[in-house]
Amino acid sequence: MRSFPLQIVTADGLHFDGEAEKLLVRTITGDVCILAKHCDYVTALGMGEAQLTTTDGQTRRAACIGGMLAVNNGRVRLLPTTFEWADQIDQERAERAAERARERIAQDRLSKQELELAQAHLKRALVRSSVAKRK
Repeated sequence: MRSFPLQIVTADGLHFDGEAEKLLVRTITGDVCILAKHCDYVTALGMGEAQLTTTDGQTRRAACIGGMLAVNNGRVRLLPTTFEWADQIDQERAERAAERARERIAQDRLSKQELELAQAHLKRALVRSSVAKRK
């Protein structure tokens, strides 16, 4: 399979810089798979699992939340707001965060904004937990 240059960069630093055969990520409109020779493309990222297949055939998974994906002249840049490789996620911590978010959502007197924030925290925790389980 052909490869393409990929960089994964967050505000925390560089998470990957090398050749990849496939990148699957969640965008705001659904999943997209990037392969070599993909057309130029820019999109906003959603909240979900990213799967990277390296040139040695290994697949790595990560929680990938928010940000942008850009393909330009065959080069791919993933610029997520949050990016955590599966083996770096503390599953117990993610499950505790999900439980705290559920408790917050169950409260009666939340404003609309507080409820939306608690729901976003729950979704983020569930994504992290799910990715960690699939190490």
